[in-house]
Amino acid sequence: MKAVIQRIKSASVAVNDEIIGRAGKGFLILLGVGEADTSVDLNFTLEKIINLRVFEDDQGKMNLSILDIGGEVLLVSQFTLYADTSRGRRPSFTSAAKPEKARALYEDFAEALRSRGVHTETGAFGAHMDVALVNDGPVTIMLDSGSGDR
Repeated sequence: MKAVIQRIKSASVAVNDEIIGRAGKGFLILLGVGEADTSVDLNFTLEKIINLRVFEDDQGKMNLSILDIGGEVLLVSQFTLYADTSRGRRPSFTSAAKPEKARALYEDFAEALRSRGVHTETGAFGAHMDVALVNDGPVTIMLDSGSGDR
C-alpha cells in the first residue's frame, strides 16, 4: 500500500459538485492499493498512520498522534500512486491492484480506522472526485508498506 498523508485543518471530497465526505482537524489520506498488497500491508499502514506523532503538543512539538487529538480522516482512493513513469510519457499503472481487490482493501482500511475510534469519511471509489483541503503546516508524509519502511 502507498499512502500520502496530509495533516489538515479541514478537507472535503465532492462528486458532481456534491460533497460526499469531509473531515476537520486530522488527516487527508490518499490511499493506493498495489497488486501484491494483503491484509499485512493494510495493518502495517494503519498502525503507522494512526500512531504518527505529527500533531503539536502544548510545547509546540510534533508529539501527538491522531488518536491523541481525537482527529478525523478523509480517506480517498488513489490508484495513481502506483504510476510507473520510468518509460515514455504516459504512466503505467500495472502495479496497481485490480478494482475489485483495491475496493475491498480500501473499504477494509476505512472500517479499520473506524474500529480504532477514528471518525472516517471517504470519497467514492473509482469516481472522478474534486478534493479540497486546508493543509496544516504543511505536513505531508509518504508511506509505502513494501518499500522497507518496516
